Amino acid sequence: MCQYYGMRDCIRVLVLGTGQMGSGIARLVLDKQGLKLVGAYARRPGRAGMDLGRAIGLGRNLGIPISNDLASVIGQTRPEIAIQATCSRIADAREELEILVRQGVHVISIAEQLAYPASSSPAFAGALQSLAVAQGVSIVGTGINPGFVLDLLVITLTGVCADVQAITATRVNDLSAYGPSVLASQGVGLSPAAFNRGMKEGTVAGHYGFAESIHLIAAALGWEIARIEETREPIVAQVRRSTPFVCVEPGQVAGCRHTAVAYQGDRPVITLVHPQQVHPELEGVETGDAIEITGTPAIRLAGSPEIPGGQGTIALAVNMIPRVLNAAPGLHTMAELPVPAALLGDVRKLVPGDKQVYSHD
Repeated sequence: MCQYYGMRDCIRVLVLGTGQMGSGIARLVLDKQGLKLVGAYARRPGRAGMDLGRAIGLGRNLGIPISNDLASVIGQTRPEIAIQATCSRIADAREELEILVRQGVHVISIAEQLAYPASSSPAFAGALQSLAVAQGVSIVGTGINPGFVLDLLVITLTGVCADVQAITATRVNDLSAYGPSVLASQGVGLSPAAFNRGMKEGTVAGHYGFAESIHLIAAALGWEIARIEETREPIVAQVRRSTPFVCVEPGQVAGCRHTAVAYQGDRPVITLVHPQQVHPELEGVETGDAIEITGTPAIRLAGSPEIPGGQGTIALAVNMIPRVLNAAPGLHTMAELPVPAALLGDVRKLVPGDKQVYSHD
């Protein structure tokens, strides 16, 4: 939504991805005063030329055709910032990120591995940092997890501690709102045997982002992590569960219980537990988020139901727009930028022409 009131021009936004997350992000951008959705990119060839309004379920045309050519749509629409919602892994995000940054576009990505890219791809993280500085743009990876519940919120809670010995954070969530790619990565709908084969073959990944969350927390606290041990177990349905994208019969996999433990030497210091499944309530399982800090003082913060993952990721991606535009050029983490807040007024007021630059140097 963009009207002019004698302030700077509206912030021009490009959305990459028109799936569940990208569509939600596009709809939210349209609702925010001071933001102007100028373009859309999708990887799927069948989306090319389709009007974005129809693709994201508005039931009307927006006059924004979806493009399969990222460089071209950047040149045509001249976005100030792009939100990438096309993938989870850096290997899949890399080409799009480089095109955006080389053309001087700030980037917010919901690719899980970009939450702390030095964890999985230190060489690429260094190269992307250098490129962003050279091009004068800022980049951050965000989302509900990694990016908030199991890392940024944990870090914030340690701010009232004089000392911390160990952290355990648990997120029990419902996968029912997610699309086919996320469900496939959790092994939903498979037999337990096929789940185990998928783990060995790499088609069942569980949660992307535990290493990123652990290193984000460790970097903030000054901990050196010696190793991370991860386990993945199928959650087998006892009753029929169905979503618009999958039908899970009794005996099939409804989700994945994924756990990661990080060690300092032989001492476990960070434990992250993330059982994800479709419709857990059908078997009496409550969703929720819980953080326990062993320290001075000891802290336990818990809430149920879970913070909705899809809604939270969509909101964070849009709410971080002024934080990224105001940041010093470079590749940032959520722990290095000011905390996100809901955008309830004209976003342009938060990004003045003579803006204050946030830097973590």
